[in-house]
Amino acid sequence: MSVKEKMLEILEGIDIRFKEPLHSYSYTKVGGEADYLVFPRNRFELVRVVKFANQEDIPWMVLGNASNIIVRDGGIRGFVILCDKLNNVSVDGYTIEAEAGANLIETTRIALRHSLTGFEFACGIPGSVGGAVFMNAGAYGGEIAHILQSCKVLTKDGEIETLSAKDLAFGYRQSAIQESGAVVLSAKFALAPGSHQIIKQEMDRLTHLRELKQPLEYPSCGSVFKRPVGHFAGQLISEAGLKGYRVGGVEVSEKHAGFMINVASGTAKDYEDLIESVIEKVKEHSGVTLEREVRILGESK
Repeated sequence: MSVKEKMLEILEGIDIRFKEPLHSYSYTKVGGEADYLVFPRNRFELVRVVKFANQEDIPWMVLGNASNIIVRDGGIRGFVILCDKLNNVSVDGYTIEAEAGANLIETTRIALRHSLTGFEFACGIPGSVGGAVFMNAGAYGGEIAHILQSCKVLTKDGEIETLSAKDLAFGYRQSAIQESGAVVLSAKFALAPGSHQIIKQEMDRLTHLRELKQPLEYPSCGSVFKRPVGHFAGQLISEAGLKGYRVGGVEVSEKHAGFMINVASGTAKDYEDLIESVIEKVKEHSGVTLEREVRILGESK
């Protein structure tokens, strides 16, 4: 029996797509094929996929909702798992529990509907709850580490564990999950009661700032670089005269130099080459070495 036949038999009922182009799913609109793209409907299907992959020695990875990543043009081998169907969000008192595939922005809106404060900073961050915990996503002075109570993870061996915020050892755009190979299944956030009107005003203010400053009308991978100590990446890039600088179909945004946008059917290689070039030119101009925040995955073509 071939691996494909065995997969269809053992993982029957699970939505698996073969040789699926990932550019259709990524925020950058770039990326080659996944050998097996999987859309589990719940954590039990996710566990089945991971255990099968481990038994058959097939590599696997969870892609979140592909917002802060660049998938290379050669695609990704093995299983690529998209968790957007694991998107249940529940509220219990002042605590919100959200599955990994829940949309982060929508989760902040649910907090607003229940007049819960603490989540406003994330009201414009694209991505999933799982990806936000993985990256310790943040904006405007807030970050996931400030509100996370605990999360359930699937270990690389296919076991489910509950971790406290302390276990995650959060740092700037970092968490212990990045090293462990585990996958976030769900997260609990500890919020506080607040005024619906004040929370909405703050979310409206932050959304307006984001729309004003960021090139949301183009495909992009979000903020490309981590904030260098004592500097802002976008400002350093702008001061080096790189706004509008282009490689292939990808260019440094004129609106916000910390973003790189796909303006003309760019490729992942265009993104990578532009990133390397910007790092080099900023180092020459200011002496500061920028560090990538965006993750680059997969194989070159």
